[in-house]
This record gives sequence, C-alpha cells and structure tokens, in this order.
Amino acid sequence: MSNKKILVLGATGAQGGSVAHHLLKSGDYSVRYMTRNVNSDKAKALTNAGAEAVKGNLDNFESICEALKGCWGVFGVTNFWEHWDNEFVQGKNLVDAVAATGVENFVLSTLPHVNKITKGALIVPHFDMKGQIEAYAREAKLGTTFVHVAFYYENYLSFFPPQEQQDGSFSFGFPQGDTRLAAVAVEDMGGVVKAIFDAPEKFRDRVVGIVGEDSAPAKQAEIMSEVLGKTVVYNYIPRDVFAKFEFPGADDLANMFEYNRLHISDRQADLEESRTLFPAIRSFQTWMKENKEKIKK
Repeated sequence: MSNKKILVLGATGAQGGSVAHHLLKSGDYSVRYMTRNVNSDKAKALTNAGAEAVKGNLDNFESICEALKGCWGVFGVTNFWEHWDNEFVQGKNLVDAVAATGVENFVLSTLPHVNKITKGALIVPHFDMKGQIEAYAREAKLGTTFVHVAFYYENYLSFFPPQEQQDGSFSFGFPQGDTRLAAVAVEDMGGVVKAIFDAPEKFRDRVVGIVGEDSAPAKQAEIMSEVLGKTVVYNYIPRDVFAKFEFPGADDLANMFEYNRLHISDRQADLEESRTLFPAIRSFQTWMKENKEKIKK
C-alpha cells in the first residue's frame, strides 16, 4: 500500500464516497476517512475495502487535526443540505486544520459565489456558502485546488425523476430554459480528483470544473426518450413559479437554475479537461443506459 495517505472527508456520502472509491481502486494511495459513526454500514464497507477509519467530525477542530496527522493529502467537502448555515463554520474548521497541520495537497469541493457574481441579484445559499469557504481557503494561501462539480445525473433518480402525464408521456422541469446544463455522474467525479492528486503541482490555486455532459435539458430528455423507449419531455418552469413550490430549498434551487440560464452559456472547457483527466468519465447517454431500470422504477 502506498505511503501517500489521503484523508477523505464525506467518504460515507456521494462525493467523498466517489473519491475514496477511486483512490482505493487505483492502489496508488492509502485512504483514511473521518466519520461520526465508525460502526455504520457505509463506514464498515469502506473499512472492508481497505480504508482506515477515524472518529471525528467537521464541528470539532481538534478531531480534524488528529485525523490529518501523517497525511500527504486531503479531500474536503461540506454538506449545506445537512448543516445549513453551519456549513461555513465546518469549512473554516477544515481550512484552519489543514493550515495548522501543514498538509500540502488539499483538494476542496466548492461552488461559485452566485450572490457576489450577480451583485446581489440572485441568492443561492448552497452555492454561496461554498463560495465563501473557497474565498476563505484562498486567503489562507494553502495552494488549494478547488473542484466545482456539475449537476448530478443522479438527480434524475431523486429530485427530478420524469413524471408520467395523462397522455402516457413523461416530463421533468425546472428553470434552466434552453441553456446547457452541465452534468456528471457523481460516481465519476472521484476519477478526476484522483488525477489531480496524481499531479498536484499542476492544479494548485486552480478551479477544476468536473463535467461529464454539457447539453440542454431538452437534449437530455431526447436521450431519456431514446434509452427508455418512452416519450420524455423537458418543461421550462419559470424561476418565480418554481420558487413557490412547497419543498425546502425551492427558492434556492430556482435561483441556481436561473444563474445557470443567465450566466453559464456552456462548460465545454470543463468537459474537455474532465475527459482528459479521467477518460472513462461517462456521457449522459452512457449513464442512462446503465441506469435504465432504476429510472423506470
């Protein structure tokens, strides 16, 4: 096993789990992960796969420092939807712990600071909080690499599954309009992060956008239709309408799509770099074919 040990935060979640999987699969690194519950099923699965568990959490600065001892690198991600406003405190704790322990290779998952970019026109808390964490890490001058992960393909299995209509067709919708929606299989993002750890000097103080597909939602609906053998249609739902939907974070997501629609015309450069760093990154069509039965359910 490699003596290059990487602490993976959020390893029992989506992004951290993907990073841990790709690092372990490569055999090029040893993996340590921090968790509140070392006896959970997900923790046990990671340990059985060869990762080392340590108990701790991002609310506890000392536990992060302890987990970082002897590590060559660290992958960090925070979860707004679980911790809300406390996310910044957790991100700050992580940045401060990396600075205090001197770990040299730091990859941190963040997002654009939409409120700042749009001069207050749009507020996207789950983006803005990560944007504030990124700004804090830049001020610390740690040579951090920031990854901006695109919309998950997996959202079509959870948040936006195609709904059956009266005529037998299916549809999904949100405020993206005709603008391309960059997306990626969250399972693949770890392949890009692994490539960053392979050559950390090339990516210091840089943002790497992780994208597997850059196409309009209507095109994604076409791909769904082709794979499923059923008509799937994308419906544009205006921001103001979507924001009034009765579920937590509806206004946050409405502004996220509105930001994408108005400010991100394409992410082709990110797509090309992601393919270079991880050639096996899947297109939406490939992912759909692999997940056809899950979508049907």
